[in-house]
Amino acid sequence: MTDRIWTAALIVIGDEILSGRTQDRNIAQLATWLNVQGIRLAEVRVVADREDAIVEAVNMLRVRNDYLFTTGGIGPTHDDITVDSIAAALGVPVVVHPQARAILESHYETRGGLTDARLRMARVPQGGALIENRMSGAPGIRVGNIFIMAGVPHIAAAMLDSLTGTLEGGLPVVSRTLGCWVGESEVADLLGSVERAHDGVAIGSYPFFRDGRTGANFVVRATDPAAVDACVADLAARLQALGHQPVADGI
Repeated sequence: MTDRIWTAALIVIGDEILSGRTQDRNIAQLATWLNVQGIRLAEVRVVADREDAIVEAVNMLRVRNDYLFTTGGIGPTHDDITVDSIAAALGVPVVVHPQARAILESHYETRGGLTDARLRMARVPQGGALIENRMSGAPGIRVGNIFIMAGVPHIAAAMLDSLTGTLEGGLPVVSRTLGCWVGESEVADLLGSVERAHDGVAIGSYPFFRDGRTGANFVVRATDPAAVDACVADLAARLQALGHQPVADGI
């Protein structure tokens, strides 16, 4: 473990996401999984099923992050162009991975056999390795620092499970929450002062309106649990000093 902050980006690929037909669930799933690995999800882009859009996003995000994940566009149909687009971004050809072909042949042996459409799911950018998929046979792909995964959330989850413990990362972020029935604008200066007093700690403020009242939950995050506890105690004391009663674990 190190103090270095490891980051990842996610590209969500698919016209169905941008049109609103499908609601993405992979962002929260990946962010949660990454934190356990000691990696922070730093940015997310949603792009259409267009090669130029995918190439641009891949080449931008793979350079400024330690890891890049993509979800969507690796199925058997003509509009599944993620593999081709990432190969184009990397300047390498697309090849049929022999192990992926064998996996698919076995999976589809009693399901009508390996058709040309199904064989598309064995194609990888040259140099790519496979990410195991115990849910539906068709594997994900790792090439360099890029992880190409399914868009279907439970299949993406299975791929992440197979990657658990294999990526280098730092310390996972821990968090605690304080709630308070107060408008965040009333305590904005206080929050900034508390954060500055505790190195390595970040405070997020999340306001809400409930039961005719204004309140906010304050989430304190850091890689050091002791630093989080100290900051929470300080914040609670300062809120109480102003006459506001903090609520442990949020409202």
